Amino acid sequence: MTDVTSSKSARRPHHWRHDLIELAALFTAVVVADTIAKTIAKGPDGPYLLVFSAIALVATAAFHTWWSRRSHASHAPPAGHTGGHSTAAVPAKTGEEREETGEEREETGAAAPAETSLWRMRTTVADTPGSLAALCTVLARLGVDILTLQTHPLADGTVDEFLLRAPAGLSAHALARETAAAGGRDTWTERADAHDLVDTPTRVLGLATRTALDAAELPLALRQLLGRCTLHSVPALSLTGRPTGEHAPVEGVLEETVMRLRDPNGGTLIVERPYLPFTPTEFARARALVELDARLGPRVPRSQDVLTLPEGNEITVRRADQRDLSAARAMHDRCSARTLGLRYHGPVGDADRYLDHLLSPRFGRTLAVQTASGRLVALGHLLWDGDETEVALMVEDDWQRRGIGSELLGRLVAMAEEAGCASVYAVTQSSNTGMVAAMRALNLPLDYQIEEGTLVITARLASAPRPDARPQPRESRQEQPHEGVRRAER
Repeated sequence: MTDVTSSKSARRPHHWRHDLIELAALFTAVVVADTIAKTIAKGPDGPYLLVFSAIALVATAAFHTWWSRRSHASHAPPAGHTGGHSTAAVPAKTGEEREETGEEREETGAAAPAETSLWRMRTTVADTPGSLAALCTVLARLGVDILTLQTHPLADGTVDEFLLRAPAGLSAHALARETAAAGGRDTWTERADAHDLVDTPTRVLGLATRTALDAAELPLALRQLLGRCTLHSVPALSLTGRPTGEHAPVEGVLEETVMRLRDPNGGTLIVERPYLPFTPTEFARARALVELDARLGPRVPRSQDVLTLPEGNEITVRRADQRDLSAARAMHDRCSARTLGLRYHGPVGDADRYLDHLLSPRFGRTLAVQTASGRLVALGHLLWDGDETEVALMVEDDWQRRGIGSELLGRLVAMAEEAGCASVYAVTQSSNTGMVAAMRALNLPLDYQIEEGTLVITARLASAPRPDARPQPRESRQEQPHEGVRRAER
């Protein structure tokens, strides 16, 4: 400690005024002492004056010490008091003092903050006074900090949804066990991340804004609002004109783990979450988003990019929807049977009947490429396939081998990353070298799966999947037809 103290003293600034005052005091003391000494030496009562002077000096010093201690005690704050307004009377530490405090903290070996993890927890408690307090007491004993709390009233209790910051060593099993001991039932826990720190009203308003700007955002908004769930859009009529039997009432239907909402485009939106029942509050929020979409009508961002091909031709890339159906059908008529076969994986003569569904924002997003004259020459689809995402391309014969497919694929993958998708897959034929080359040009990790001449290429995206958009294992493609065919069968 001696070395540290000396180093601290060496760093303190030198004040020349203090030295000048000390020299002046010393000079004055010498003069006064010399004068007194001469007076005592020449006077008759010199010894008596010397004794009286010593007594007066001691009494003055004692009085000064007593007065200094009394003044300090009357102005000092109460011992141990650090809060309230008394902190204003404490002088702020200088930079030197703060630096010394940091060194002292290093010497004492102060422990670093403990590691924590974020959890989302939902549990049902009795709707009685003190039930929530008992649960909060248990969480506090475990060292768990409650960041947000939502309550969902039910007929036989209350569902409490927490966002928790817990010690890293606390497991989900231990958390659920202690919650059950405090009276919670049907407890569900899941890891959370920084995205969940946004409060619920702010998150809902953000999802509503995205839905208002783009009709294709509704399926994604519902999945982010309700957590990890599966959404299906079932039209009222199949592509062959037969009724599908799906027709939800205007107010919707809630059946524990399934909710049915009327699709503004016609048909029914079916949302399923088998691992956790929906609450009436969640159902009301989902219905409000669907009603907003219905009131705004068809809409798609009309931004467009003009690109120049290597040979000098200009093309425009923009979003497309069902209003581009006529132009898309005309492009189909100009395409060869081979091009249609590569796109739809077989000799499909009436492939244009799928276009109305593929261009619907309920099934994903579509990019269109048109020439300077306004003719549509290419389509790229990003299709929501349950918990997964499919990419599909078709370029008119006369415009192939010019980089249009790669341009579309890159933009579709960027959209998938923005939507929080973990991967995208393309279903094609092994002879479709153009699609294979475009997937390889993404410079992403690829997985290949070949089944009876059908090639499935899956690209794993760089963005980490959100907890509310976690992909499930894909079934065998031998038993699951291509997106366009599967939608047609519905």
